[in-house]
Amino acid sequence: MKKTAGTLLYRTIDGALQVLLVHASGNYNKKAKWSIPKGLPEGDESLEEAARRETVEETGVKPGNLEPLGHVDYKKSKKRIHCFFGPAPAEASPACCSWEIDRAEFISIEEAMDLIHPDQAEFITRLLDAIN
Repeated sequence: MKKTAGTLLYRTIDGALQVLLVHASGNYNKKAKWSIPKGLPEGDESLEEAARRETVEETGVKPGNLEPLGHVDYKKSKKRIHCFFGPAPAEASPACCSWEIDRAEFISIEEAMDLIHPDQAEFITRLLDAIN
């Protein structure tokens, strides 16, 4: 099973919780769902190290303290995604820093639940349980 790792960074603006999500670039991804910033570990990188690196590479945001949020397995493919969560740095200003990404944004929880890949929606549910 292919293993990837990513982050679910969050912040609160005017009392509203937001999460950092990305959208894959390319014509074939125009209607694709959004995702947490994620990717494959390189060499002997730990899952958390891979999650941190991929977040910086895709969004330009450097995660601070992270905690594990577990993993989900995609229902239609043999892919396991490990997720780490934490508060976004106060100065975080996401940008598309990789050719793989055409959007990187903080999105309200309600909108994120509609936009995120259905198999990753569990991460948002777990995040809400962890921070409340």
